[in-house]
Amino acid sequence: MSFDAKKVKDDIVLWIREWFENNGPGCNAIVAISGGKDSSVVAALCVEALGKDRVIGVMLPKGDQFDINVSKALIEHLGIRSFEINIKDCFDGLMGQLQNQLPEVSVQAITNLPPRLRMSATYAVSQCMNGRVANTCNLSEDWVGYSTRYGDAAGDFSPLSFVTVQEVKAIGRELGLPDMFVDKTPIDGLQAKTDEENLGFTYAVLDRYIRTGVIDDPATKERIDRLHKINQFKLRFMDCFHYEP
Repeated sequence: MSFDAKKVKDDIVLWIREWFENNGPGCNAIVAISGGKDSSVVAALCVEALGKDRVIGVMLPKGDQFDINVSKALIEHLGIRSFEINIKDCFDGLMGQLQNQLPEVSVQAITNLPPRLRMSATYAVSQCMNGRVANTCNLSEDWVGYSTRYGDAAGDFSPLSFVTVQEVKAIGRELGLPDMFVDKTPIDGLQAKTDEENLGFTYAVLDRYIRTGVIDDPATKERIDRLHKINQFKLRFMDCFHYEP
């Protein structure tokens, strides 16, 4: 099935514009910037929808971030305002409290704490700058749960939740983004491994499976299906007890 990047790009731009008219007339789009394809494409879409004066980028290193110059280059390319909020002191302070109080701090807790601190900082910027926070997750990441609930999975509006990685790249090229942003190796800037190394398969393989149902390796299919099943809770609204008096 062919993907019409121009049409989808134009549709998303219109959707963003209408969303802001209904949910925050005059508000700014606040985008956590990593310099990768997702945040680059979301920021560029917001610029086209709202104008560069209504888009604000937030860089969120944890100490020294080896690839933060890419984020700065994107901000300069788009001509948007930006802030750099370093979460290292906050992370270290909270980890110290957790280690003092808990018998053990799990690896999962340590891994997910920085994305949640990043989102807290992004929302703080948003509330200080008359903003609405953009979610930058894509369909491929959401499909296998490669996101942190109440971290990078949070946001007020989400332009890319039904768009795969390959489709995001096509939209990025349609937006005229340089290859250094569209083709940057997916990595969160918090650890040495890339997204695909952590997942155990490539996004190209995952995207093909999502869109066509075709996959060559049975073991990879089994892993993707298992990840998709166990991470469904991340995509639902919070489960609530329903009471009718």
